[in-house]
Amino acid sequence: MGERDYPMKMKIGGIDRRSIGLLTTFPAVCHRQVKVKPSSLRVLLKPYDYYDCLNQSAAMKSPLEESDVGISCYISPLPGFRGILKQRYSDFVVNEVDLNGNVIHLTSLEAPTEVKQTAEEHQLNGNHDDEIESFRALAGDSDANSLKEFIDKATATSDGATSILLSSTSDKLHRTAMHNFFKEKLNFLVTDTVDGPEPSSKCIRVRLNSGASSKKRKGRGDNTPYYDSRGSDHWPDHLGKFLRFHLCKENKDTQEALGLIGKMLGIQPRSFGFSGTKDKRAVTTQQVTVFKQRANRLASLNSRLIGIKVGDFCYVNEGLVLGQLHGNRFTITLRGVVADSEDTVKAAADALGKHGFINYFGMQRFGTGSVPTHLIGAKLLRGEWKEAVSMILDPRDGEKDDIRRIREYYKESEDIDGTLRQLPRFLVAEKAILQCLKKSPGNYLQAMKAVPRTLRMMYVHSYQSYLWNHAASMRVQKYGTEQVVLGDLVYCNEESCNEVVDSEFEALGCNDSSEINHLDEVDARASEGNCTSVKVVNSEDLASGRYTYTDVVLPLPGSRVIYPQNDIEQCYQDLANKDGVSLTESMHNVKEFSLTSMTGAYRRVFGKAKDFEWELIKYKDVSIPLTRTDLDIVTKANKTQNEEAVLQGEQLALKLSFTLAASCYATMAIRELLKTSTSVAFHKALNQ
Repeated sequence: MGERDYPMKMKIGGIDRRSIGLLTTFPAVCHRQVKVKPSSLRVLLKPYDYYDCLNQSAAMKSPLEESDVGISCYISPLPGFRGILKQRYSDFVVNEVDLNGNVIHLTSLEAPTEVKQTAEEHQLNGNHDDEIESFRALAGDSDANSLKEFIDKATATSDGATSILLSSTSDKLHRTAMHNFFKEKLNFLVTDTVDGPEPSSKCIRVRLNSGASSKKRKGRGDNTPYYDSRGSDHWPDHLGKFLRFHLCKENKDTQEALGLIGKMLGIQPRSFGFSGTKDKRAVTTQQVTVFKQRANRLASLNSRLIGIKVGDFCYVNEGLVLGQLHGNRFTITLRGVVADSEDTVKAAADALGKHGFINYFGMQRFGTGSVPTHLIGAKLLRGEWKEAVSMILDPRDGEKDDIRRIREYYKESEDIDGTLRQLPRFLVAEKAILQCLKKSPGNYLQAMKAVPRTLRMMYVHSYQSYLWNHAASMRVQKYGTEQVVLGDLVYCNEESCNEVVDSEFEALGCNDSSEINHLDEVDARASEGNCTSVKVVNSEDLASGRYTYTDVVLPLPGSRVIYPQNDIEQCYQDLANKDGVSLTESMHNVKEFSLTSMTGAYRRVFGKAKDFEWELIKYKDVSIPLTRTDLDIVTKANKTQNEEAVLQGEQLALKLSFTLAASCYATMAIRELLKTSTSVAFHKALNQ
C-alpha cells in the first residue's frame, strides 16, 4: 500500500479520525498495514480499528460523506470531470417504468367521457370480438372459444352460467398475464385462481362482475375472493373501483404532492396507492391509484395545482402498492461540465454505458441530516432504545435555525407539549415519539414503535445497506470488477441453488420526507431479472465460465441468506462485531429490530443502465431548460425556446438518458461518471 500525506487534526494513535474515511480509496482497505505521513510513524490497523474510526467519524461529521457509508470504489479507471447535478429541477427527470416495461408519461389532462350504464348494459351493447382474438393469442383456441360462448350466453339470457373455468396450468407467470388481460381488456369480468384437477395445477375462474352484490369477505376454507366494500354503495358497476392516473410533479416529493391533492378532495392520504416514491428536487412522472374517485374531480384540480399535474385517467380494479414497478427512466443533465477535453467526457460516458457502475446504496439511503440513519439502526439492533430516541430528537448540525431551536428547547426543558406545538408536520418520527412519551413517560421502546412502521424500519434497513456497501467495496478492491472468483455468490437457475427470499426490506423502501428528502429511487419487491436462486461459485463453475461478474450478488443480512465463502464474509462479521451487532443471534426480544427476525435479501454488486444514450450540449444561459419535461409538454411551456442561443453557447452540458431497475440508484451511476461525491452539499457548493 502506497503512502499519502494526510492533514492531521483529531489524532488517535497518530491517525486522524477525520481522514480515516479517505483510506477507502486505497485498493487494500482492510489490509493490516497502513502507512501515514507526514510523520514517519508506521501504524498497524486491525480491520475493526478501521471500522471504529469510520463509525465515530460518521457520527461527528456534518454532512455525511460517501466513504462513511462504504461508498469508495469505481469500475472505470478513466478520469472524471466536473459537472453540476440538479442545477435546475428539469435537469433531473424521472419517468416510472411499469411492470410491463412501459415508460409512464403525462400526455393528457382531460378526464375521459364516462358513459353512465350498468354492467349488464355494457355486456349487451359491447362488441368484444377484438378482445376475444387477443385472448386467443394469449390462451389458445379452447379457452378463447369457451370465453366467447360464456359472454354470448351472458348477454343473451340472465339465467345462464355465472362462471367458467379456464384450462389448468402450473405456470404462475402465465396465470398472472391472464388476470392482467381481464383487468385491462374485459373489466366487466372478474377472475380468481382455484385449485385445478392435478395437485400442483391451478385454474382461472372467470365470472361476471356483479358489483355490490359480490362484496363478500373471504372466510376460512372459502375460495370466494374478497371484494372491498369500502366507500360509496352507489359506485357504478361498470367502473373499476380505483381511478388510476399519472402524476407529474416538480420540486415536491410523492407524499407531499398526494397530501395536497388529498386535502383538495377531502380524503385521507391512505386512499392513494403508488409503486414508489420519487425524488423531490426533480420533475417526475409516476402512476397513482385512488379509491372510488371520479376522473373529472381530479382533472378539475389542475387549474389550482402549482408544480403538479394529473391526467391519463382510467378505472381499474386494483390499487397500486409499493414495489409494483420495473424501474425508472432517467433523463439527467449535468451542467457546467469542465474537463481536460470533450474526449474525456465522451470516453467516460461510453464507459458508463458499456461497463456500468457499482450498485451501491446511495447517500439518500442514509439520510440527508447530520445524524445518519444507519447509526440509529445500530442502536435499535443493540436494544438501546433511549439512545436511539435521543439521536432522533437531539439538535443536529446543518438544520434550519428554527428547527434547531425547537430541538434545543426540548433538550433543555423536556417540555413535550410546548415542543409538539412548535414541531412542523414533516417531522413525523419526532412527533410520534413525543406523543408517545407524553402518554408513557420513559417508555422509549414504545416510543420507537409509535413511529410509522415504514419509517422506523428504515433505520434498520439503512444499517443493512451500510454493511452491504462496505462488503461491496471490499469485493471490488480485493477481486476486481472483471471476473467471478471462488466463493462468490451468484444468481442462478439450478435446482441445487439456494432459493432467493422475497424480503420485506425490498418492499418497504425509504419514503419518509423527514429523513430522506431526495429519493430518486425506491427499493422494490420486484425481482432483479428472472433469476430465482443463488449459489456459491465452486471450481467447476469457474472452469465452465458459465457465470460472469454481472451475476455476482452480496447479501443484506438476515436469517434466510447465505454469505460468500471467501474473505468477504469476514468483512460483514468484523464491521457488525465492532458495532456490537450480532448477525446470527438476537440481542433482545423485539423481533422487528433484530436481524435474525428479518429474512434478508440479495443485491447485484454491479449495476447496468439499459437503453443508455448521451449527448453533449453547448449553452450560454443557465435559465434555459435543456430538457422538455412532461409538464412542459402538457402545459405547452418552453415550446419556442431559442435553440440557436443554446447551441451557440460556450458552456458545456452532458445530457444522459437511461433506465435502471427499481432497486438501483441513479446517483451512483453519475458518481461513476464524474468520480466525485454525489452528496447534496457537494453539488450545492458547485452550483454556488
